[in-house]
Amino acid sequence: MLLGLGVAAPVGPMAFLCMRRTLAGGWRLGLATGAGIATGDGVYAGVAALGLTEVSAFVTHHGRPLHLLAGLFLGWLAYAALRPKPAGPETLQGNSRPAALSTLSLPRAWASSFLLTLTNPPTIIVFAAMLTAFVPLSALAGAEVARLRIATTVAGVAAGSLLWWVVLVAGVAALRGMMAPRVARALDITAGLAFLAFAAVELHRAVLP
Repeated sequence: MLLGLGVAAPVGPMAFLCMRRTLAGGWRLGLATGAGIATGDGVYAGVAALGLTEVSAFVTHHGRPLHLLAGLFLGWLAYAALRPKPAGPETLQGNSRPAALSTLSLPRAWASSFLLTLTNPPTIIVFAAMLTAFVPLSALAGAEVARLRIATTVAGVAAGSLLWWVVLVAGVAALRGMMAPRVARALDITAGLAFLAFAAVELHRAVLP
């Protein structure tokens, strides 16, 4: 669980995505987003723990197109956050929920965050290094009980990651009702600029020789 917390806690594009969806769509949308991220972390932790070199090599070898997809998606998120919102009845009443997020279902929120998490191949390397340091891979292989050890390790990583997103969503949701439309718009712009910066980094990684 501590490994999952350690990977999820640093502020990055996924944190901004989770916070923005919580502010715009409520805690359910934010929690679905966090659950998708935690699922992606669990998948990569499982690949690292199982030592699936073929999968790891495939994902790492196709890092450029994955970074390209991540960059394009983050660019779209930046556009969605930065574009002016029409002043409709909801906005005038203090509800700044964007129309694009009002139609986003919980399964789609989970799937989009899950797929975006999987576009970051270095996560496998991070989990492999952390597991080697704290849960030696030799302890996860060789015996029949290894399956249970791997399962509990992966479940712990996913649970730790999900715990972080639950805490983050709860904190943001508690502040959501206190925010004036101007404050919500300022946060939207901040998130949009952050998405734009992260998109530039991902696209730069996609074109590096």
